[in-house]
Amino acid sequence: MLPAAILSDLDGVLVDSHAAIERGYDEWADGHGLDRALVRSLFPGTPARQVVEQAAPWLDATAEAERIDRIHLAHGAEVRALPGAAALLEDPPVPLAVVTSCSRPLATARFDAAGLRPPAVVVTAGDVAVGKPDPAAYVEAARRLGVAPGECLVIEDAPAGVQAGKAAGMSVLALTTTHAEEALAAADHFALNLLGLKD
Repeated sequence: MLPAAILSDLDGVLVDSHAAIERGYDEWADGHGLDRALVRSLFPGTPARQVVEQAAPWLDATAEAERIDRIHLAHGAEVRALPGAAALLEDPPVPLAVVTSCSRPLATARFDAAGLRPPAVVVTAGDVAVGKPDPAAYVEAARRLGVAPGECLVIEDAPAGVQAGKAAGMSVLALTTTHAEEALAAADHFALNLLGLKD
């Protein structure tokens, strides 16, 4: 049975940006003498501001998040569309929104670099007070689509995103594009990628 709406993450679901994100955060960590491994453990599915708050709480989180965005934008050419992304965006079976921890400029750049057309509803980190794993972004996307949270299907690839979708009272399909199934165990369903999702 189809859900009333699909709420899809961007990075790791629609676009392959993992290497670019990793390099960007490594560059930022090196610039502040931070442990790369610590920063890498924090960023998957999480807004840059929250990464800064956890990895370097003594820094200005807003200013550093903007700096991280600039670094990531410089690596934008390394982003590509993942299998099934274009088909889902061009002809979704039900209303569709994208819910991302990116800023709006960065999300736009990722769509452009991957050659994908964003849907009418895109909820970014700047649209909510707290990002994933908090459910606020997914709740906001459901509100904008006019669909009850419990009738939505979330598509995620990161533990923080799975946690956010479940906390919003939604069903979650986890794609194992960037994490092993064990790390996404709270999800309701699993798949390798988007191919076959519309069947």
